[in-house]
Amino acid sequence: MARATKPPVKEDIRQISGPERAAIFLLSLGEEHGSKLWQMMDEDEIKEISQMMSNLGTVSASVVEKLMVDFVSQMSSTGSLMGSYESTERLLQRFMAGDKVSQIMEEIRGPAGRTMWDKLGNVNEAVLANYLKNEYPQTVAVVLSKIKSEHAARVLAALPEEFALEVVQRMLRMESVQKDILDKIEQTLRVEFMSNLARTAKRDAHEMMAEIFNNFDRQTENRFLTSLEERSRDAAERIKALMFTFEDLGKLDPGSIQTLLRHVEKDKIALALKGATDSLRDVFFSNMSERAGKILREDMEALGPVRLRDVDESQLRMVNVAKDLANKGEIMIASKQGEDELIY
Repeated sequence: MARATKPPVKEDIRQISGPERAAIFLLSLGEEHGSKLWQMMDEDEIKEISQMMSNLGTVSASVVEKLMVDFVSQMSSTGSLMGSYESTERLLQRFMAGDKVSQIMEEIRGPAGRTMWDKLGNVNEAVLANYLKNEYPQTVAVVLSKIKSEHAARVLAALPEEFALEVVQRMLRMESVQKDILDKIEQTLRVEFMSNLARTAKRDAHEMMAEIFNNFDRQTENRFLTSLEERSRDAAERIKALMFTFEDLGKLDPGSIQTLLRHVEKDKIALALKGATDSLRDVFFSNMSERAGKILREDMEALGPVRLRDVDESQLRMVNVAKDLANKGEIMIASKQGEDELIY
C-alpha cells in the first residue's frame, strides 16, 4: 500500500505555527549552520522540533523565502528575541568558565537592579539588617553610604541600637573609600549575601526534593537516601548538600540561636536536645543564661527514656521554626558552600 503524501505547508505564513517555523528555519540552515542551534536546545525542544520536521510535508521555496524575509524584518525592526533563564545559561557556558556563569546567573536571579547597590536597595530592610548586624561597623558604614538614604534609615532602625550608633559614628568620620576595598566588599556581598537570597527565588528539582527529605523522620530519610545512592549517587549527594538538618542549627550565629530558642516551646527544645550530639548541646547551652541552661538540663533528665520518633518530631519542629524565621529575615541561615567573612 502506498504511503499517504503529507499535505504541503500553507502558503499563508500567518497560519504557520511557531514550532513549524522553527522546523522550517532549521531545515533551511542545513547541518553545517544549524548544528550550533541544535546544541543550544534542551531535550524537550529537540523532540518537539524533530517531530514537527518529520510531519512538515512539502515546503515550497516561496514559503521558505517569505519566512526568512519575515524573520529578518522582525529582527531589524524590533531586535527582539525570546530568551529564557535556561537558554541564557546554556549559551554562556559555551564560552565562559562555570563559576563565572554561576555568578552571573545568580545575580540575574537576585533582586532587580543594575548594580549591587541597586540590588541591595530592593532587599527588605529587616533581612539586610539581620545580615549586617554580624559584620564590622566600618563595613556596614560603607554599605549604608552606598544605598539610598531612605533605605539606609530603615536598615539603621532595624539594627541593634548600640551597634547602629557605632555605625553612625563611623559614617560621620568616613572619608573616601579606596576602590579596591569597595570592590572587595561588593564582591563579597554578591557571593555571600545576594547568592543566598537568589537561591530562594528559583528552586530546581533537587532543592524541592531536599525540602521533602527534610520532613522525613530519620528512618525514612535514611531508607530513601540509601536507595537513591544505589541508583544515582550524584543526585543523592546533591540532595544531602541542600538539606538543612537539625545538626546545621549548630552553624547559626549566637543571635540567631537565641532568637530560635525564644520561638520554640521549652518541652520541644528539651526533647530535641535529648537526641543531639554533645557538641550541638554545648552550642545551645552556651547561648543560654546559666539559670536557663540548668533548668533545661533538669527537664532533659526528668524526661527519662524517650522514643526516637518523638525526638525526630521535636528536632524537625526546631528546623522548621528556623526556616520560617529565616524567611521572615529574623535569622540568617548560612550557605553550606562556605562562609567567607566579610571584612573591611
